[in-house]
Amino acid sequence: MRNALGLMLASVVAAVVIAAGGWFYYSSRADQAAPKTIAARAADPLPAQAKLAAKDDVATTAAIAAKPAAAAPAPAPAPMPVQQKSTCANPNALGVSRVVEIDTTGGPGFGFDHFKQFDFLTDKEVVLTFDDGPWPVNTPAVLKALADECAKGLFFSVGKHATYHPEILRQVLAQGHTVGTHTWSHVNLNGKKMTEQMAKDEVEKGISAVKYALGTNPAPFFRFPQLQHNPAIVSYFGTRNVAMFSTDIDSFDFRKGATPEKIIETVMTRLDKLGKGIILMHDFQKHTGEAMPALLARLKAGGYKIVQIKAKTTLQSLPEYDEALLKDLKVPTSSARPIGSVVQTVSQ
Repeated sequence: MRNALGLMLASVVAAVVIAAGGWFYYSSRADQAAPKTIAARAADPLPAQAKLAAKDDVATTAAIAAKPAAAAPAPAPAPMPVQQKSTCANPNALGVSRVVEIDTTGGPGFGFDHFKQFDFLTDKEVVLTFDDGPWPVNTPAVLKALADECAKGLFFSVGKHATYHPEILRQVLAQGHTVGTHTWSHVNLNGKKMTEQMAKDEVEKGISAVKYALGTNPAPFFRFPQLQHNPAIVSYFGTRNVAMFSTDIDSFDFRKGATPEKIIETVMTRLDKLGKGIILMHDFQKHTGEAMPALLARLKAGGYKIVQIKAKTTLQSLPEYDEALLKDLKVPTSSARPIGSVVQTVSQ
């Protein structure tokens, strides 16, 4: 009886042990197969200093939107100062691709025929320059061709010619072109009898004459007649902060026998070889004005672009040369009488 009771008690204990072990085994497998998720605890509030730091960081680096937003378009680059097509009557005009401003401090030089330091043109860019004007018929012909294509040029005026035809030179400026100087009388500044003072007088009197004709200061740009660069004047321009212009492409439009066709072929042959450059022409020459419409058409067809040159500042003439010019021109002293006592409308 006692043995039977003990056997029964042992069976009950064994069953309990087996059941507990099985529960432990299956619960362990269940935990490994599907881990439970636990709700995250709400973040502790930031202390005041941390909140300030976070705000400052967002203000500096910009906040991120909670929802994806459409990307804002990138800001457009600042436009180059170019000729506005809307101001041109020709919708297919060659125009001006860009305008460059030159700081003439120290008297820099441009044009690879004589100056190698500054190469500011990119491929297919040209600068149109004209010497020796203003002159009747010829300069207006150049201006018309440029206006028809909304193109701009750089004009180097001879002082004496400026005093002959100031109204034409003022027209050059009024149409938006840049006006520099080219001595008083187009004399070779490297001539055998030319002294340093004589060369300086030619330069400064020319500046005063162009200023007189324009009624305002010209650009501090100069081209030596015949491209004869007088070393003393080159140094002098450094003190006057005048930029000097040589050329890359000479049209040779001044030569005997030059025709519009020859001028165009001379320019385009050289230009196609170099790919860019400062072009030297003469608005004083009749055939240059005749060649301009076709030349501009060839430039446009060839994919060339016009670059206009302007100066950062203007060139102030020297008072002593202004006074000497007025004496030479025998300009009368201005009258103190009011205009109403001089000019009256008598019929309208």
